[in-house]
Amino acid sequence: MTCLPDHNTHVSSEGADRLLWLDASRTVALLAMVVFHFARDLEIFGILPSGFTMTGGWAVFARVIAGSFLFLSGVSLIVAHGPGLRFHAWAKRLGMLVLAALLVSMGSYIAFPESYIYFGILHVIAACSIIGVLVIAAPGWALIGSTCLVLVADAYLGRQVFASPWLAWTGLGTTVRPSLDFLPLVPWLAPFLMGMAFAKLVPMRGIFGHVQTTWLANAMTWPGRNSLAVYLCHQPVLLATIWIGTRII
Repeated sequence: MTCLPDHNTHVSSEGADRLLWLDASRTVALLAMVVFHFARDLEIFGILPSGFTMTGGWAVFARVIAGSFLFLSGVSLIVAHGPGLRFHAWAKRLGMLVLAALLVSMGSYIAFPESYIYFGILHVIAACSIIGVLVIAAPGWALIGSTCLVLVADAYLGRQVFASPWLAWTGLGTTVRPSLDFLPLVPWLAPFLMGMAFAKLVPMRGIFGHVQTTWLANAMTWPGRNSLAVYLCHQPVLLATIWIGTRII
């Protein structure tokens, strides 16, 4: 789960031009993701009972984390490009997302071939980024309307449109393979579009007023500024830590 790689301003990537509140929000989401994945990894190692993180409060926690990442990605798309599109920057970001998604798919297939990640958080953010540029010029009210349409499609169509398992990623497929992390386009396009609408309707630099850039602020927002790296590295670190811990204990 991540919002990955970030674009916080269409002016400059220097600290003075960044929106620290957006970096901080991303950092909080990353920390929540690490907590959830740590619990999930304990489940994989058999330390927690099977299905522990898939029900109750943990299931809600996971959906809130995923939704927050997609919402922040939608905000970042508008903040990065303004009313237009900086195609080179967008294409570079998309390429990084697609490459990272492929690495996650290949790595999870090697480790868990029966439940590898074929359309997880990185995949859906990449897909949303493509859709997002197609509607980047739309007004905020139209984006809110589009969000509602996605939610209506999820509620009334659900997984009953496409029979082919190859179309499960749409969220409208009847056949879905088991996966460690599955976030289909419907309904997860909704928080992304809502993030775009939020960035269109709310003055981004006026939410918290002027926030001074200090070494402490930079340190606290570093994970949010490097979210892709944190996402790709945190699971190997967690898994190695738990494995070593089980051997020591």
